[in-house]
Amino acid sequence: MTNEQQLERWLAQEQEVLAKLNAGPGPGVATPEQVAGKSGLEILQAMMNGELPYAEIARTLDFAIVEVSAGRAVFQGTPLARHLNPLGTVHGGWVATLLDSALGCSVHTLMPPGRSYTTAELSVNYVKAVTPRAQRVRAEGKVIHCGRQLATAEARLVGPDGTLYAHATTTCLVFEIPSR
Repeated sequence: MTNEQQLERWLAQEQEVLAKLNAGPGPGVATPEQVAGKSGLEILQAMMNGELPYAEIARTLDFAIVEVSAGRAVFQGTPLARHLNPLGTVHGGWVATLLDSALGCSVHTLMPPGRSYTTAELSVNYVKAVTPRAQRVRAEGKVIHCGRQLATAEARLVGPDGTLYAHATTTCLVFEIPSR
């Protein structure tokens, strides 16, 4: 598949997901009642289907969740001029946020009802500068281990041509959601 074909495929998938997200409740936070009894994967799938609110940060930073499955989450971002640092490349914080989202949501997909997680550690390795010339980048997070108290995951940020821009790992604390 050529770079152009891959980009077209990514853009088509993004438009399909954005149409569902925009037809739903929009950005926000789901209520405890809306997520009660649902697994992490079910919550993310409901979000992608426009049944639950999605995180406002995705709209703020021009990225979207585009795929989820058990132990895997993919986010796609649009590097824009407003994301540039003074050196003229996309700010590392934007890259880290995209990777952190893919990492966290990959862990989220494995949470049974009543369990949650929080990031305890995030490590990002930047290997190539991102510029707006890269029309889209994708962060694919995959769980390495998910136990009762700890989960670990890894992610890679790539362009449609396969260029690796950054890679990251996380350690998450896993816990029971306190009853209210």
